[in-house]
Amino acid sequence: MPAEWAPREATLMAWPVREAAWLEGLEDARSGYAEVANAVSEFEPLIMIARSDCVSDARRRLSSAVEIWEMPHDDSWIRDNGPTFLLDGAGGRSAVNWRFNAWGRKYEPFDADDALAPLVLERMGVRRFDAPLVMEGGSIHVDGAGTLLTTAECLLNPNRNPSLSKVEIEAYLSAFLGVKSFVWLEKGLAGDETDGHVDNVACFVAPGVVAVQVSGPDDANAAALSLSVDAAGRRLEVVEIPAPPERRCRGEPLTLSYINYYPVTGALVVPVFGKDGDPAIRAADDRALGILREAYPGRKIVPIDGMRIIKGGGNVHCITQQVPASGRRV
Repeated sequence: MPAEWAPREATLMAWPVREAAWLEGLEDARSGYAEVANAVSEFEPLIMIARSDCVSDARRRLSSAVEIWEMPHDDSWIRDNGPTFLLDGAGGRSAVNWRFNAWGRKYEPFDADDALAPLVLERMGVRRFDAPLVMEGGSIHVDGAGTLLTTAECLLNPNRNPSLSKVEIEAYLSAFLGVKSFVWLEKGLAGDETDGHVDNVACFVAPGVVAVQVSGPDDANAAALSLSVDAAGRRLEVVEIPAPPERRCRGEPLTLSYINYYPVTGALVVPVFGKDGDPAIRAADDRALGILREAYPGRKIVPIDGMRIIKGGGNVHCITQQVPASGRRV
C-alpha cells in the first residue's frame, strides 16, 4: 500500500444519501461534500459516485471538472468501504476489497456499501484481492515503506472480527498490504462513533514523521508515538497539533479533528471549525494551519468548512479515497 503522498491519478468520493446519519440533514451534508469535491478537483481528477436518483443534484452542485459515476450505495464514507489501492514493484496497480459491516453494524442496510468496491474496481479495470477481514480504510494509515499505524480500540473491537486475535489481524494486514511493522495506539478520539479510527488522531506526514492531535501536554497518543519506531528502525518524529475547542450540534459534542485532512497533488485540504466567527476556534484553526504549513512545505493549504461534514461523524479524509498513479495495470 503506497503512502498518501505517492503520485496520484484521482480521488474517489460518494454522494451523501443516508438522511439519518446527518444531524442537520442532507442539504447541509451535500453542500459540505460539494465544497470538498470542488476543492480537490482543482488539483487532480475527482470521481463522484452517486445513486441514480442523486445524479442530477450532484451535477448541479459540482464543478464541471468532477466526473460522476452512477452506482448503488448506502452511505458516503468511501474511505471506509471503498477499495484500498496497492502498487507492485513495477508500478502495477491492484486493490484490496475488505468486508464492510458499517462500523460494527451501526447503520442498516450496508450491503450496497459492502458491494461498492468491486463495482469501482471492475469499472477501473483493476485487479481485486478479496480480504476475509472486516476493515475500514480510516482505521489504518501507512508510510508506504512497511509501517502501519492503527488503534486497538478499532481493529480489536469485537464488533469487527471477534474470532481473530491481534496476531492474526496483523498477519492479514501484512499479507494484503505488504506491511512489516505495526504502531498500535490504544484509542482514538473520545466520542468517535467509528470506535477510534486512526485517521482522526494520527497520520504519517513523511517517512519517519507522524502528526498527532493532542488534548494537552500529557497526551497518551503523542507519548506512545514518541517511543515508537518504523519499519526502517527510525524513532518517529512527532508533530503535535492541539485539538480545537469543543463544539456541539443539537446538544451532541462533535469529534473535531485537524488530522482528518487530505493531501492532494500539490495541496492539503484541511477541515477548520471556526468559519462562523467564533474567535477561540478561529485561533485554534489558524494555529493548526500554521503547523501544517511547516510540516508540508511547498503545498498549498486549502481550508474548508469542516462543520458541515463532522455533523455526519467524520471529515475530509473520511469522505475521500486516493487512487495512486500506476505505470501499468496488473
